[in-house]
This record gives sequence, structure tokens and C-alpha cells, in this order.
Amino acid sequence: MGFVKVVKNKAYFKRFQVKFRRRREGKTDYYARRRLVIQDKNKYNTPKYRMVVRFTNKDIVCQIAYARIEGDVIVCAAYAHELPRYGIKVGLTNYAAAYCTGLLLARRLL
Repeated sequence: MGFVKVVKNKAYFKRFQVKFRRRREGKTDYYARRRLVIQDKNKYNTPKYRMVVRFTNKDIVCQIAYARIEGDVIVCAAYAHELPRYGIKVGLTNYAAAYCTGLLLARRLL
């Protein structure tokens, strides 16, 4: 078998379809996201709520969200930098602060 050179010519690039932007950036795994946000079919037109927790270097963000075609909708949010108002002054990124931020979110939601 002879040497075959793979040629990516103008026709190849003309028909090339790029992936979604967030897929190219490596931010979203749509395979996992689909299983995360799809509600059961017997629960007609009710959103599937989920709790989103994000850790940054100086803060913890907790949110309750649900998916829509236009984009995710944030129902309620709580941040660790709000905890000093409730008497927690230090360690706003540790395990205890994460628990307190989640508790604050639950109190706000209910």
C-alpha cells in the first residue's frame, strides 16, 4: 500500500462545522448537562430545580436554577460575603462557610 497524503482542501473547510462555543472553550459538557436538566415527561411543564455551588478564591456562590430554552433562570442566590451580617466574620471559603451559605440560600428560598 502506497503513501496516501491526507489533503484538507477548500472543499473540506467549506463543509466543516464548528462545535458550540462553550464546547470549544471546554466549559460545558452537553452530554452531562442534558441528563442533568431534563425533567421527567410525566411532570408536565414543571421546571427541574437544581442547586449550583461555585467556589472562588474569596467567595462561595450558591444558586437555585432551572433550565429554559433561552438560558438558565436563577431563582435565588446567596453569597459567602454576606455572612458577616449574620455574625460569621472569618473563613468565608471553608467548609463551614459553604454550609452556612447553603443554609442562607434555603432560608431565602423558603
